[in-house]
Amino acid sequence: MAPLNQAELSPRLLGALKKARQELLNARNPFGYWVGGLSSSALSTATAVCALAVVERETSGHASRITHDASLIHRGLEWLAGHANADGGWGDTTLSLSNISTTALCWAAFGVVSGADEKYRITVSNAERWLIQRAGGIEPHLLAPAIIKRYGKDRTFSVPILTMCALAGRIGFQSEAWSWVLPLPFELAACPHRWFAALKLPVVSYALPALIAIGQARHHHLPSRNPFARTVRNLTRNRTLKILGEIQPSSGGFLEATPLTSFVVMSLAGSGQDEHPTTVKGAEFLRASTRPDGSWPIDTNLATWVTTLSVNALSAARGPAALDDEGRANIREWLLGQQYLEEHPYTHAAPGGWAWTDLPGGVPDADDTAGALMALRSIGSPDLRTRAAVTAGVDWLLGLQNRDGGIPTFCKGWGTLPFDRSSPDLTAHALRAWAAWRKELPDEMQSRVRKAMAKGLAYLAESQRLDGSWVPLWFGNQFMADDENPVYGTARVLPALQDLAATEFPVADALLERGTEWLISAQHGDGGWGGAPDGPSSTEESALALEALARSAVSIASSREDRRGRLKAAVEAGVRWLIEQVESGQWKTPAPIGFYFAKLWYYERLYPQIFTVAALQRVFDSIQDERFP
Repeated sequence: MAPLNQAELSPRLLGALKKARQELLNARNPFGYWVGGLSSSALSTATAVCALAVVERETSGHASRITHDASLIHRGLEWLAGHANADGGWGDTTLSLSNISTTALCWAAFGVVSGADEKYRITVSNAERWLIQRAGGIEPHLLAPAIIKRYGKDRTFSVPILTMCALAGRIGFQSEAWSWVLPLPFELAACPHRWFAALKLPVVSYALPALIAIGQARHHHLPSRNPFARTVRNLTRNRTLKILGEIQPSSGGFLEATPLTSFVVMSLAGSGQDEHPTTVKGAEFLRASTRPDGSWPIDTNLATWVTTLSVNALSAARGPAALDDEGRANIREWLLGQQYLEEHPYTHAAPGGWAWTDLPGGVPDADDTAGALMALRSIGSPDLRTRAAVTAGVDWLLGLQNRDGGIPTFCKGWGTLPFDRSSPDLTAHALRAWAAWRKELPDEMQSRVRKAMAKGLAYLAESQRLDGSWVPLWFGNQFMADDENPVYGTARVLPALQDLAATEFPVADALLERGTEWLISAQHGDGGWGGAPDGPSSTEESALALEALARSAVSIASSREDRRGRLKAAVEAGVRWLIEQVESGQWKTPAPIGFYFAKLWYYERLYPQIFTVAALQRVFDSIQDERFP
């Protein structure tokens, strides 16, 4: 590929940047922030259909509600039948490869609805053929172990899948079916919350509603043979149901997540609790969350997350600001309004954090708190209210840091199961947020931040792979082994190292050098980046990698000539690829690289737009500063 010279690069780059920036600005809602759009999900649709079908089957409630649910159930099954993959299975999104979890859940959804197996017999037969090929059969003794094997000791998702299969009659009936559902110790939810980490629960921190509801369903249908366990569970049944109601948000949707809420609703309704307030509110959430085409998304929205990403991408520009004074003021006011000022009832998180959404089911987490802090830094001089919010947010992140120096998602100290342990991408994001505000914090907090940053860098050094890459927690690539995405992870860690390199943290330089070399080596022949070397390039991964490498232009002057040459060639090839995507209109096509809870794939329509703006702006700024002549 012939290199681009500046005379060719600059006009096309500027044109692509202006187009991308304007389209991202146009994507704001009438209130001045971004809501985005999550992909429809076969998995969510299947679980919602099952939940409403179990409620319909068990309830003696109002006839008009049942009629309405029957319509939603029918439209959901129609959507599933119309969006099966050619191989007969389903992936989590319409762009995802088939997997055993989603295929089993979709198969169960047809089984729970009377007459659906016959009406959709070709769809059901194709799904069964797919499951037989992957699991060896659809008999319970073959299917159940295959599902459990996929998740290992983490029961966060394997037990809910088997619960839905039991309720649908797919793994036998009555006690036979429930014998395949591993019991969950729901009685432990009655213990003080501060004990949870020490109790080593078999589910991650966010899955407490599933632990209670599914644990109770299994106990209802197949009580423990151990008389002590049986007695304890009987005694704690009402107490844990009360806790479940207390942590249910006003929207009815636990974490605003359709699958989690669906599992709670179907479990309670299927065990004699169809009229319980938690069941009723959860079912109302599912009814309100359906889309006109009959599908459900994985979550309602990621408004706070995509807004902070958009702000940080647009605010990187030198020269005239992409956001005017009124736009920045509106976003600042909205972001400040999203900060949690009281202990959260779900995770008992201290005040000071931000969640991914502006809706009541959100929970404060590390990535969104770091993103909000960086966005508040990006949109102008802080006033007293902003400084107070920032101080609380920085303190919240400091309190989340694990003993290993890394940053987890929600809760400190849980550590062992996926989505609770420390993660390189979350740690890097926290480091950037701390670095952005460190000099403006009170002296005592500056000292704490410096110690936390040193520990965080030590964690990044420990978690860097031998090849120089890092693997993230909340993003993956379906073409990679174990669904990993080292391109995303490395591209997110490098900016943090670039912020800290050549400062009082010299360890950052060595990590940065190895990570940069790996990211250059991962570039595809077409100039983009993706997952596996022979997999497709995506806008999201290419833009993130390009931005990270373009930022390295700041320090290439002290690098060896051969390294400068490789870096320059990689950036030129990457920017050409991305410009061509914008010029052809392909740049807004999303890829399913997002992981929701329990490795559920999703794509977000704003990700490619946001990451494209950030990457093109970074390259443009480097050229303007003559750092990349």
